[in-house]
Amino acid sequence: MGLKKQGKQMLLNQKRKLVTAIDPKSPISEQYRTIRTNIQFSSVDEEMQVIMVTSSGPMEGKSTTAANLAVVFAQQDKKVLLVDADLRKPTMHYTFNQTNTFGLTTVLAGQMPLHEAVNPTDVPNLTILTSGPIPPNPAELMGSKSMERFLNEAKQKYDVILFDTPPIVAVTDAQVLGNLCDGSVLVAYSGKTEMEDAAKAKDLLSTTKSKLLGAVLNGKKLQSSDYYYYYGTR
Repeated sequence: MGLKKQGKQMLLNQKRKLVTAIDPKSPISEQYRTIRTNIQFSSVDEEMQVIMVTSSGPMEGKSTTAANLAVVFAQQDKKVLLVDADLRKPTMHYTFNQTNTFGLTTVLAGQMPLHEAVNPTDVPNLTILTSGPIPPNPAELMGSKSMERFLNEAKQKYDVILFDTPPIVAVTDAQVLGNLCDGSVLVAYSGKTEMEDAAKAKDLLSTTKSKLLGAVLNGKKLQSSDYYYYYGTR
């Protein structure tokens, strides 16, 4: 593949991942805004400030869903912090074209304060905290006192905090973190996610203290156009 063609492919991949920022008037962006509205009305009497996005398995679109939800919340003039809490296979730094030499793990280890570890993005009101160096004990970090302190500080500075987490069926990280979140969103991919796995993921989320806000179905072709409700992978 030539450099020019490779550059076009990278741009296309970026557009697919952050369609809400690049093409906010597209049908796909409208669907993300609908999800945002549904989240906001899912629990009128409870504040949904800390939200976790997960899936039953890999490559189902959870990271892209989290990124685009963060964008549409920021477009609502809310101060948003998007946290890459997938400490096993982080990808958010690629999506936003940032380095990952420090991040969430650096903050949790007490090596850097939160305000120094976060990075602004090209989207107004949206700040990102990448994963940082991959630790040997991700699940333990999710349930640590350091995570509680981090969240308490973050909630003072941001209106919405979105976590991208590993698949909940594969590892326990998301289940542990769910106990610190107000709500959770389960992502599935049309024609790929097994019903049994989705049901197991739902059961695991129901054991956490967070409220299951609903599910997002990716890859479902719309009837009236050639657009896809979501056409990428992690």
